[in-house]
Amino acid sequence: MDPVRNPYAPGAGQRPPELAGRDRELQQFEVVLERVARGRPERSMVVTGLRGVGKTVLLNTFKSMAMQRLWGTGKIEARPDQSIRRPVAAALHMAIRELAPRHRAPERIEDFLGVLKAFAMRDPAAAKGTSHWSPGIEVPASRGRADSGDLEIDLTELFVDAASVATDLAVGIALFIDEMQDVQAADVSALCAACHELSQTGGPLIVVGAGLPHLPGVLSASKSYSERLFRYARIDKLDREAADMALILPAREEEVEFTQEALDALYEAADGYPYFVQAYGKVAWDLAPRTPITIEDVKVSAPEAEEELAVGFFGSRYERATPAERDYMHAMAQIGDEPVATAEVADSLGRKPSSLSPARDSLIKKGLIFSAERGLIAFTVPHFGKFLRAQPI
Repeated sequence: MDPVRNPYAPGAGQRPPELAGRDRELQQFEVVLERVARGRPERSMVVTGLRGVGKTVLLNTFKSMAMQRLWGTGKIEARPDQSIRRPVAAALHMAIRELAPRHRAPERIEDFLGVLKAFAMRDPAAAKGTSHWSPGIEVPASRGRADSGDLEIDLTELFVDAASVATDLAVGIALFIDEMQDVQAADVSALCAACHELSQTGGPLIVVGAGLPHLPGVLSASKSYSERLFRYARIDKLDREAADMALILPAREEEVEFTQEALDALYEAADGYPYFVQAYGKVAWDLAPRTPITIEDVKVSAPEAEEELAVGFFGSRYERATPAERDYMHAMAQIGDEPVATAEVADSLGRKPSSLSPARDSLIKKGLIFSAERGLIAFTVPHFGKFLRAQPI
């Protein structure tokens, strides 16, 4: 069939044509937006899940929902080697730029931009000679507000002032943080403190984060009250009905159908994971000669889809690991696909657990594994164990 008309989109963070199986999370965020708009107290929100379940897609959808309500929005992607000071400054600058044309008091916007500029410039960790960076703000930096150099104090003051600008317009501001588990420990503490202050004052600014399954543990380790500070949404693979809808509805728009046997085979291959559903659906479409797409088309296309996943989805991550880290992951894969005990991995390799700590910690920092709970580890990528078992050691 015509590949130009192929509706499936197995891209990183790329929204699929049918966002199936996420109605509950969308409704939850709709409630958050509505409550904030009415001045009701509401928690910020955190979405967690494995790689490929659609966290970034959901985050981008939330952002679109906020923009439709004329909120100010900004988004960052956290990096483990970078403070959030400058990215947050740039994101809030974007959010305020969205609100500024509707504000009746330009001096209020200028006052906030002065605070924002002071916040952005006051980075104690910045290399010498770069401390005067600013996000293109043509107003003088304020003094005595959000410029102490202590991120917890500065971020709290910045959030409170940004929320005040949004209050003038009876809207809100949403800061979206992808890969939130990579925010540095001190910065996580500052974020939690700032959100805590907003929750007490009722300021219309929320933080919406997305990250790997251990993100709630990262937050609770930073501040004991973080468990009550965020509304948590754990997303996983799609159930059978949702996975079928993700395939059927986009195809129907192009007057293409699937046989029931083809849908059975596609669900078995993709196991309900949204990224895999798109990947297998795309190749099946490209190789099918005509509608309906049959089980024979799926059988022919599945090896090509698996090869693409092996290179782009699994292989690119595997290549980032050192030989010692690969040995560690192979040992995990041989034990099983469920979370495995670190002691069992050590036994499998004939090593002491303490000697494997550097490899384990590095894999966690690279986002390839996570600590499911104390003493247990698991892959962040679905079916990664299956991929590793097919690789030569």
